[in-house]
Amino acid sequence: MKLTLKIWRQNGPSDKGRMETYPIDNIDGDMSFLEMLDILNDQLIEKGDQPVAFDHDCREGICGMCSLYINGEAHGPDRGVTTCQLHMRKFKDGETIYIEPWRAKAFPVIKDLVVDRSAFDRIMASGGFVSVNTSGNTVDANAIPIPKEDADEAFNAATCIGCGACVASCKNASAMLFVSAKVSQLALLPQGKVEAKERVLNMVRTMDEEGFGNCSNTGACEVECPKGISLENIARMNREYLSGMLSK
Repeated sequence: MKLTLKIWRQNGPSDKGRMETYPIDNIDGDMSFLEMLDILNDQLIEKGDQPVAFDHDCREGICGMCSLYINGEAHGPDRGVTTCQLHMRKFKDGETIYIEPWRAKAFPVIKDLVVDRSAFDRIMASGGFVSVNTSGNTVDANAIPIPKEDADEAFNAATCIGCGACVASCKNASAMLFVSAKVSQLALLPQGKVEAKERVLNMVRTMDEEGFGNCSNTGACEVECPKGISLENIARMNREYLSGMLSK
């Protein structure tokens, strides 16, 4: 397969940045998108040029590190997959592929396709935890009966990998889907009830302070999310937030 890559290059946060064109050939359809970028970088290094910087780690759709905006879509044209799970057979021979980093004020570009997503870490640090006895006298998790429906919904919310596709695909750069998933996975379980009201207030406040936009219920975040996190979590978070505000 022969392709033309239009890739965003940016030397650092203060650099203006630009799109650069790279032709690439002999790409197998069974390659992953990141393997294709590895081949490009090998060619650039052989020529003495700077390789393209991009985030990656597990390459199994688990860690949430890979974060590319491909042809105007977070993680590319496939659904339910991360960039590392995207295969080149989703593209046509001779196609031009545009590759950009996540675009959001709260996700500043570090270099090329790498962005700083530490805003998510600060949101989690503000409330994404539970009070658990770790002194050696812990209670077995199965000792607390939990309705299966609640357990299933909590598990579904917990599948969020924090990749940031929801922010990148939202016209407002809102992090509501991410935050609501983290709030929901704890709010649905008895272990999360202790800090429930304080948690949602702190996490939403931190989200706003980090510069994320507001949710306008477009639904693009749910469509682009590689783990299929539901908008129902946003509705749940809004209820939790209202409850927290009324209890103050």
